[in-house]
Amino acid sequence: MTTSLVTGATAGLGAAFARRLAADGHGLVLVARDAERLARSAADLRERYGVEVEVLAADLAADAGIAAVEARLREPARPVDVLVNNAGFGNRGAFLDAPIEDEVRMLKVHCEAVLRLTTAAVEGMRERRHGFVVNVSSVAAYMPRGTYAASKAWAVRFTEGIAHELRGSGVRFLALCPGFVRTEFHARAGMDASGLPSWAWLDADAVVAAALRDLARGRVVSVPSARYKVAVSLARHVPPTLFSAAAGRTGRYDPKLRGARK
Repeated sequence: MTTSLVTGATAGLGAAFARRLAADGHGLVLVARDAERLARSAADLRERYGVEVEVLAADLAADAGIAAVEARLREPARPVDVLVNNAGFGNRGAFLDAPIEDEVRMLKVHCEAVLRLTTAAVEGMRERRHGFVVNVSSVAAYMPRGTYAASKAWAVRFTEGIAHELRGSGVRFLALCPGFVRTEFHARAGMDASGLPSWAWLDADAVVAAALRDLARGRVVSVPSARYKVAVSLARHVPPTLFSAAAGRTGRYDPKLRGARK
């Protein structure tokens, strides 16, 4: 049986990946911080799809949490064939308004954890000459939006780099760069996105389906939906200040919600 490990697996895109992979017959290892929510998600997936589901409660902003997931990825008797690095969060507010501790935690989750978990997974995948890694980034990777955008840009470049270096190894890589997706992300980050038009929103299950199609086609970067493909193309040519001003008008910040994560 193919086994897939998904981080940030209890909500949003992580939950959508878990559903899709379970529907495809994959056994699952679900990773998130909330043990109770993990248990509920696992029970639901077992009942709906009849697959084996493990849970691993781990905080990827802490060394111990990353190490626990690394250890599971390196277990030779229980190989992981698919890794989805989805865990993440946002800090709303101007750069100097966000506590540096929150910014450092973001880099830990978005960059260090992705680097370490990818390394742990790919070691075995390369030996078996089979497997794939999806690193969930964002169209923000192409926009001038502080630490969040910078961390997502790192994920894209990292994915492109290792895909090139490991070409022909049997291991495939994809950086997934969606736009606004209907998930808990914005509420958890204290962002009021109610002013966005309906056409700006993507469905999480549709985003996952697009990502897996692009992976099967051999693409390394997936930008789901034509509207966001256009946005990324424009971002490469339009002055950064225009995108920065537009993004800065999205939502209001509630400090009580800053940095909430799955």
